[in-house]
Amino acid sequence: MPSNAPATHVFSERLWLGPLGWFGVLALAGCLGVAALPVDAMLALVVAVVAAVALVVLAFATTTTVSVTGGELHAGDAHIPLTLLGDVRELEADELRAELGPRLDARAHLCMRGWIHRAVRVELVDPADPTPYWIVSTRRPGALAAALRG
Repeated sequence: MPSNAPATHVFSERLWLGPLGWFGVLALAGCLGVAALPVDAMLALVVAVVAAVALVVLAFATTTTVSVTGGELHAGDAHIPLTLLGDVRELEADELRAELGPRLDARAHLCMRGWIHRAVRVELVDPADPTPYWIVSTRRPGALAAALRG
């Protein structure tokens, strides 16, 4: 018997740190270890390892998710039904810079991560919502746009 329920996950992406961000996490752990070095070398090693583990766990726990699930777009903690979405545009780095600069409407909803240089812009068609559009970071703008259109 076919089901008319929406697919569980049409699109899902975690907006992980880039390589430079992960390097920064490990560098911070190393700096904390170096700060303990005058006290004891073994303590410095323990502090660096514990800090690295804690910072990696924190990075994993706080990573934003973008998904199209159950007929809704989820961008971080925000979500909106697909029925309230209009035109979808993929934004590459130059277009994104313009959208976040001179063309930005202060009422827009942004789910951005500075280390991701691509996004989608989604117009809202809800007359009761003062938000004109959402801009959502993604490393796969084509796939997210297709999920929103489909």
